[in-house]
Order: sequence, then C-alpha cells, then structure tokens
Amino acid sequence: MPGNKAVIFKGPGSVAVESTEYPTFELKDGPGVNPANVGRELPHAAILKVVATNICGSDQHMVRGRTTAPTGLALGHEITGEVVETGPGVEYIKQGDLVSVPFNIACGRCRNCKEGKTGVCMNVNPDRPGSAYGYVDMGGWVGGQAEYVLVPYADWNCLKFPDKDQAMDKIRDLAMLSDIFPTGFHGAVSAGVEPGSTVYIAGAGPVGLAAATSAFLLGAAVVIVGDLQKERLEQARSFGCETVDVSQGDPKDQVEQILGEPEVDCAVDAVGFEAHGHGSDAQMERPATVLNTVMDVTRAGGAVGIPGLYVTGDPGAADEAAKVGSLSIRLGLGWAKSLAFTTGQCPVMRYNRKLMMAILHDRVQIAKNVNATVIPLDQAPEGYADFDKGAARKYVLDPHGMIS
Repeated sequence: MPGNKAVIFKGPGSVAVESTEYPTFELKDGPGVNPANVGRELPHAAILKVVATNICGSDQHMVRGRTTAPTGLALGHEITGEVVETGPGVEYIKQGDLVSVPFNIACGRCRNCKEGKTGVCMNVNPDRPGSAYGYVDMGGWVGGQAEYVLVPYADWNCLKFPDKDQAMDKIRDLAMLSDIFPTGFHGAVSAGVEPGSTVYIAGAGPVGLAAATSAFLLGAAVVIVGDLQKERLEQARSFGCETVDVSQGDPKDQVEQILGEPEVDCAVDAVGFEAHGHGSDAQMERPATVLNTVMDVTRAGGAVGIPGLYVTGDPGAADEAAKVGSLSIRLGLGWAKSLAFTTGQCPVMRYNRKLMMAILHDRVQIAKNVNATVIPLDQAPEGYADFDKGAARKYVLDPHGMIS
C-alpha cells in the first residue's frame, strides 16, 4: 500500500503538507468528522490517485480563521484523479478511469439528489443537508489536497472523461470542473444570463472569472467585473470583460459610464461574506456590501446569482450579528425591484458534463481565463500565502507530477 501526504490546516494562517493515512473504505474518526459518521462503511466508494487538486477561496476562509474549522483538518474539495481501487459496491467506474469529482458529496438516493439538488444531499452530513470534502461542518469527509483520496458513491459522483489522453492534454481546464467552473456557471444561470444580457459580476477571483467566462458562453453582450485588486481586474480584461475598480467609488456610477445607464440585466455575487466596502471604505470589511450592491445595480424584474460563500459561524467577524451570519441586507430594495435570488452550493452535477464537452471541443478556455498555475503539492503553503495576498491565479496542485 502506498503512503499518502495531504495539506493540513494547522491553525489560523497556517497550512502544512504532512504524511497522513492512505484511504480505506471506512470513514474513520479524525478532525471535523461527525461522530455519527465515524465507522461508516463505504463499499460504494473509489480510491483515487489525485492528478490535480485546486486551492479554493473557500479554503482560504478556513485558513484565515474565519470559520470554526478544527486544526488537523485535511483540506481540499476540488479533485480530479485516476481510479486505483473500487469498493465491492461500485459497478460502473473502473480502475484506470480518469474522473472529475464534484465538490458536493451526494448519495444519489435521497429526494434532493433525485431532484438534481446535489448540493443539499440529505444522507451524507448528519448535521445538515449538504457536504463537501475537507470542509468545516460538512460531515468530516477527508479532503483531496492529497496524493490519494476516497470518493464515496463513486458511480454517482465521478464524471468519467471519455478519452484519457485527450483529457490529460486539457487537464488544466478539466481540473476546473470540480468546482469553480460549474459554480461560476451556476451563478450566471441563476442570474438569468442569456444572449444579449448585460452582466455585473462582483469579484475577480477565480469564481468571479469563471462566472464571467460562463456569461460569455451563455451569450452575454457585456460582462462587467468589479474588484479591488488591480491585477485581478487586469486578468478579467484579458478575455474581454469591462472592469470596475470599486476602490474608486460606487460601482453603479462606473457601470453607467460603461453602459450609459446605471443598471444591468443580471448580477452575480462571487465575493461572499468577507466583502469589503467601496470607495473610502475599500479597506474596511463590510460583509453586506456586495449583496446590497448587486441589488442596487440590477434592473427591476432581474435576478441575482449568489455563489459567493456565506456562513452561519464566523468567529473573525467585525460584529456579533455577522458572527452568526446575520447581515444588514437591504431586502426592501430587492423586494421593491421584484428581484429573484439564488443562493447556496452549486449543484455541480447539473452542469459538469455539459461544461466538460465545451472544454473538450474547444468552446471555452477556462484555465487561461482564471490563470491556472500548476505547482507541486509540497508548495501548497506558498500557494495559499500568495493567493491570500490577492494573486490573480488559480493554483492547481500536482501531487504526482502528472501535469505536463
């Protein structure tokens, strides 16, 4: 049996690559594992040799100490890998298959899964609907920023690439299917982006850039991306986006300069709960700023997609209300404008096969647009530190040196 190494959360501001247990077909006790999940038998699971596993902004929230994540947690929920072993209950996924793994863990059997709501599966997290690998309060499934990882309900969760050689040629793009590309696409779809739409996307991090890419794929006429980081705004402009530097003032004024009117058809919040203010407040944390802005800039009767992460527990919040996820949202404005809102985890499986086909047939260059940057697993701490400073990159970890 081979060894295993994984990226481990050591406490606020610190991660390390450490030796860890090789996966088995049983969920064992460990940091963050729900007691009701300990000892859970997993004959339906597969063990993957990880080919690519990405650093996500959601991981950064934990590493910054902005969640209740326990120390010792193995991180990582964006997984692409080669199947090396399957449990006796796996029928269709085979050893040697190269697969993408949705970050949502889903059973495929419950009511929500059968309705396509795989982000809120009822059977994988005893605390609440919905689960993910290597994430706080998500049931304790071991993270995939590792050399090897276990994927439960493999026949249901694994998206097999039809041709391994073709997939490896496009692995940087295909690595985005586990989370940020479907998440960005979900934000754009939820916002009602269609041919000819004008779109405002708050946040030029990887999810925001994926949402912008998705808006173009859906036929948007104009995509405007707002952010504080000049390097990230430059990355957005590199593939045709208009940009708004929110440190310069109210995004609505800059939207009007671009479009000739202060509103767009659709808006996406790709920032989440660590939002900062605008203009003179740009260096201050203002967790409701983006939610209120996207309501303000969206036309009456429009829609807002909210793939940005919001949490129920934020020990680092600036006030007591925000510590439990209670924010000063201008709901009256949204009501008065008859806006539609969609929140929550992206149900990755709803989109990942379609987006895979778009990648394989050269309809989109998501890796280029998010500036996918491959580094060895051992350099994960440096990747986390660089990403935390606002680097306009999507770091892809390559545990086995398989990405050319």
